[in-house]
Amino acid sequence: MRHHSPTTWAAICICITAIVHFALGFAVEFSVDEAHYALYAQHLAWSYFDHPPLVGWIQWPLVSITKSEGLIRLIPELLWIISCILVYKVTLAIHHLIQGRNAGYLTSALPSANTCGLMAVLAIIAAPMPHILAIGLLPDTLLTPLSLGLMLMAVRWLSKDHFTISDWAITGVLLGLAGLSKYTAAFAALALLVIFLSAPRKAWITKMGFWLAALIALVLITPVLYWNWLNDWISFKYQIAHGGGGEWLWRRVGAFVGIQIAVFGPLLILGAIVFLKDCMHASKFSLLALLGFFFIPFLIFASLSGGGGLPHWTTPAWFCLAPFAGIGLAKAWANQHRLFIRILFVVQLTLCCIGFGYVLSGGISSTSVKSNPIADLYGWKMAGQKAVELSKGIGATGIAVQNWTLGSRAAWYASPLPVFVLDQRQDQFDLWFGALPKGANILLISWSGLSFGAPVGPKSAFERCEPLDSLEVLRFGHVLSKFDFSLCSNWQGQ
Repeated sequence: MRHHSPTTWAAICICITAIVHFALGFAVEFSVDEAHYALYAQHLAWSYFDHPPLVGWIQWPLVSITKSEGLIRLIPELLWIISCILVYKVTLAIHHLIQGRNAGYLTSALPSANTCGLMAVLAIIAAPMPHILAIGLLPDTLLTPLSLGLMLMAVRWLSKDHFTISDWAITGVLLGLAGLSKYTAAFAALALLVIFLSAPRKAWITKMGFWLAALIALVLITPVLYWNWLNDWISFKYQIAHGGGGEWLWRRVGAFVGIQIAVFGPLLILGAIVFLKDCMHASKFSLLALLGFFFIPFLIFASLSGGGGLPHWTTPAWFCLAPFAGIGLAKAWANQHRLFIRILFVVQLTLCCIGFGYVLSGGISSTSVKSNPIADLYGWKMAGQKAVELSKGIGATGIAVQNWTLGSRAAWYASPLPVFVLDQRQDQFDLWFGALPKGANILLISWSGLSFGAPVGPKSAFERCEPLDSLEVLRFGHVLSKFDFSLCSNWQGQ
């Protein structure tokens, strides 16, 4: 290790991890979210029911020429690499900030900037959740490097006497692209506003550059606003309801925090604590304000988690915490806490490797498909092919499923057949394929991991459903799940 610089080691670690991601990307089929956003690329639009359009737009070049999961997953892998590089750069920028003309931030000497950057990158590599977003493209995968880019511009704002026009323009572009990625980009924008307010002696609201940045951001998000205006603002209505979740319970908040620690690991938390304790004066509000890129989204999601939430929503926030954690871990390393840091790193990395193995095995140790969270990553490609063949043989007008989570894989792997979701929830499929015509004959796909009774009856159902075929999904000789195919006739829905 002595023979290579920390920068070189950071690059080596990023490359090795990227190779692992690349291999895994070819080994498993699309998850429900991945398939859903890949369908965005097949149905290009100004925006979509549940998210802004960039997650679909960025995939369109590859999706238009291939259906290979591994090749399409090169996009999230590249974004993960960019995010790691930005973590390193932001760490160096913060290090320069606190050791430069603002040396009053320091309570004691810091390790070298490159060592801090390496520690920040290692803390991310050892965190389990970022690997999921490095393999599967989600809006959060896009928002992560854009949030880090905004954070880097915020550090520049604190470091420089004034922003140039180009600085403001870059900030506007980053804000606009973030808004095209996910609606929660508003939290990063709020964090940036806190940074501006933390330096009251610096004029910003009266600067032409600020309004240029605001104009650029507004122009870039215009497609989202235009599409929602045409569609009765359904995205905003959905996200407000989705974010609020169901009944608010304190135990869900506790579970959320516990899951966050588990999926992102204690290294990031430990490093951040050491940074706050040993590396700066708490009175320096402008530097503390940078932590808003973590605390603002994290606290909002934690409060919303009382009504329900998903652990990956906070991923951009944890990446923004990594530079502080890297400085803190480097400080703890220099203070002879190396054994403890090594143990934590090895434990977290081991858990990541176990997770990779569990995914590749198909989770075959699980007692049933419903208790196996990995089962739905296998079998959909074969099911889609069989659905196409069966539909041709029976003259079905399309495919039906009884829950939207089944619809995305069905629509992707059985493309171009239309897919109709028979539940009462409004979703993107209603916009893509419309309502199932009354009297239609359709191929119904049922999956054992999310089973429903046959939709037969006098109202919002079929007159009859006749079993046609079934498909067992095997992994290393074990049955992971089962697909059943039925011909359902004479839809009675409204």
